[in-house]
Parts: sequence; C-alpha cells; structure tokens
Amino acid sequence: MPAMNSDALKRQAGEFAAGFVESGMIVGLGSGSTAIFATRRIAHSLHSGELTGVLGLPTSLATEAAAIELGIPLTTLARHPRVDITIDGADEVDPKFNLIKGGGGAHLREKIVAQATERLVIVADDSKLVDQLGATWAIPVEVIPFGWESQAAYLESLGAAPTLRMNGDAPFHTDGGNLILDADFGPIVDPAALARQLESRAGIVEHGLFIGMTRDVVVAGADGIQHLRR
Repeated sequence: MPAMNSDALKRQAGEFAAGFVESGMIVGLGSGSTAIFATRRIAHSLHSGELTGVLGLPTSLATEAAAIELGIPLTTLARHPRVDITIDGADEVDPKFNLIKGGGGAHLREKIVAQATERLVIVADDSKLVDQLGATWAIPVEVIPFGWESQAAYLESLGAAPTLRMNGDAPFHTDGGNLILDADFGPIVDPAALARQLESRAGIVEHGLFIGMTRDVVVAGADGIQHLRR
C-alpha cells in the first residue's frame, strides 16, 4: 500500500471518529499517526465553533505538544477522573476488539486513560485487522531499567523472542523513563491469559495488550469507512 494511500485511510478513520465528540466532553487524545487526525479535526471544530467546552486529555508528551500547538484546552485525570471518550490508534485489532498497542511507546499512559474512559474508540486502516493478536506485531512490554535483562529472560520463558527497543545507538526510553522489550510471541491463542502472566511479574510496568476495553472500531479501507461496534 503506497504511503499516500495509507495516510489518506488514516485521515478518513480519524476524522470520522472525531464526529463522535460532543460539546462539553472530556476527550482522551490518543497517540500515533492515525489518532492525530482525530485531534486535528477536534481542534478545527473547536476553532470553528462547531464544538464548545471540550477539554482534551493527552496520552503522551507528543500528543500534549500537538494539542497545545493546535489550541485544544487540556485537563488532567486529577481534575477530571472520568473521560467521556478516547480516540486512539492500535497496531493490531482482533475480532473481539482486543488490541496490541505501543508501537509508539505510549501504551502505559494510553492504558491509564483508556481505563478511565467510558467509550474507547479505536481508529485504524484495514491492515490492522487480524484474526489473532501477535500475527504481525510483537507485544511492547515496558520495563524498569533496573534488571531489565531478567524481564527479557522471563519473556523468553513464556515463549517470546524479546528485543530491546532502540533509538539509534541508545535504548529507547518511554515518557516515564522506562525501557521497552518488544516481545514476539507469534499468534497468541489466549491474549487475556498472557496479559495476566505479564501483570504478575515485578519489573514489568505495563504491556501493550488491551483486553476488553474497546467499544468502537473505525476502520478505513478501499471500500470506505466501517464503524464496528461491540
């Protein structure tokens, strides 16, 4: 798929999902190349007066910077612990709306916001739809720097091939200052069970499996927009 076509599909999905936002809402602003189109559309609707009283809650430092530049008023979970809607992207979406997220390294903050959200809307192009999670994407596992090698060994014991994510010649660091191990499990038979195993391990801060959180998936493909609902 040419890059231009992929970007056009992402824009279609993001802008369609932005139409779910209503005046007065607290809106989780997702991270990544698809969610940014929703954020831009929300900003446009605020500036035009189509939307009023919307406050954004960014899921990453990059999204926060973009929202400030776009002029979207921001808030925090301390001020607004309940989020009406969050529009975010995903690296993979299975038929049960379970996700792999974290390709951009923001899945910890994304999950915190998602757990506080009434309606999580995922936007994606149709290449992100898979029969089983892990088919095309490794699971990003965020770990503290101390003893990260032991977490890599634990992932290997579960059947994964972990790789320390790099940023050039240095390890990639998340917004929280942690490292990411991209754990390639291959197709995952039971994502919920694997999520529990990852959550039981000290040193693992968070993982990119999002289980049972998503209500809507907006998919853009050659045939147009599909709005899938759980």
